[in-house]
Amino acid sequence: MSDHEDLGRPVDEVAAEPKPDELAFDVSVLPGGARAALEAVLMVADEPIPAVRLATALGLPTVEVEALLAGLAEEYRTELRGFELRQVGDGWRFYSSAAHADVVGRFVLDGQSARLTQAALETLAVIAYRQPVTRGQVSAVRGVNVDSVVRTLAARGLVIEAGTEPSGALLYVTTPYFLERMGMTSLDELPPLAPYLPDLEALDLDEDASA
Repeated sequence: MSDHEDLGRPVDEVAAEPKPDELAFDVSVLPGGARAALEAVLMVADEPIPAVRLATALGLPTVEVEALLAGLAEEYRTELRGFELRQVGDGWRFYSSAAHADVVGRFVLDGQSARLTQAALETLAVIAYRQPVTRGQVSAVRGVNVDSVVRTLAARGLVIEAGTEPSGALLYVTTPYFLERMGMTSLDELPPLAPYLPDLEALDLDEDASA
């Protein structure tokens, strides 16, 4: 990329562009090449990943990765796959296809009979009282990593993603189904426990590392 081309791009994007030494990794030697490598990385992502970060992981120029992402997204749409590759904000992530929402919903509800673990109940309580809240903030309250627990709560329809913080960390809130299961019509009916929880705003959190 020339200096003239850089002038038309945001400063933070240019600064985040993979450096020459980061482009030394050759994904073309892997089975399926760059496309398969990109799919493999996205498969383990539990939140939208910026193209610049994906480019660094693959050792490819960001513009090339952006073209691959757009191509894969279009391919999945035209082939009527059960999943989609979507750009959410400034990141990319796999999602189940909206056309299959009913069957996914039935699958999720089939697991509702299993009782929540103590860890899940504690995590759900923190989210309920402090929402919208990030996983990093919940982890700070509970003192343990809550990534898998939050995924379980989301799979059961009790919590849902509700935007992101400026740092990019996903925010979570409870769902109407949570209120239904609790026998409430509003979060205002929650018992007055919030004053006994830590003040999350006073915690010095590194969201990029813990979220």
